[in-house]
Amino acid sequence: MLHSHAKFPRAGFSLIEVAVGTAIIGIGVVAALTFVGAGTRANDAGRKLTYATFVAQEVREWTLRLPFSDPDPGDQGNPPGPDGSDPQSLVDDLDDLMNVTYSPPRDGMGAPISDMTDWSETLTLTWRNPSNLAAVVTAGTSDIIHVQLDVSCAGQPILTTGWLVVRRE
Repeated sequence: MLHSHAKFPRAGFSLIEVAVGTAIIGIGVVAALTFVGAGTRANDAGRKLTYATFVAQEVREWTLRLPFSDPDPGDQGNPPGPDGSDPQSLVDDLDDLMNVTYSPPRDGMGAPISDMTDWSETLTLTWRNPSNLAAVVTAGTSDIIHVQLDVSCAGQPILTTGWLVVRRE
């Protein structure tokens, strides 16, 4: 007895339909994993930028509190720049931070931020012409200093920023 295919409805999927469905689902899963990875990287970058901004705020607070000139009469004739060790451990005036790198970075009081061991901050000081703040002048010859701060994590630059400090004495 012959069976006609018309009498029995087709059940299940063909091998080609299963393969196409698997490919579509696979592409969707790969795309979703890509988005998750991108989100994780964006979160990490945002976290690092937040930390770097915190460090910049702390250093700015520190530099604005420091005297413009060395308060130690014995050091007042010294040229601008750090007066001691590398990195400068005793900071009693602004120019002690000239071309100094700290790792870990320092807080608003100049103390190391101990839980940021992979982080570093580099300070670069340049004296500026009061008539043209873009013009750099010889260190110590102006009452305006531009402080540039570069913050890095694990050797990767995260933030570069700067501000002006004006002699207020």
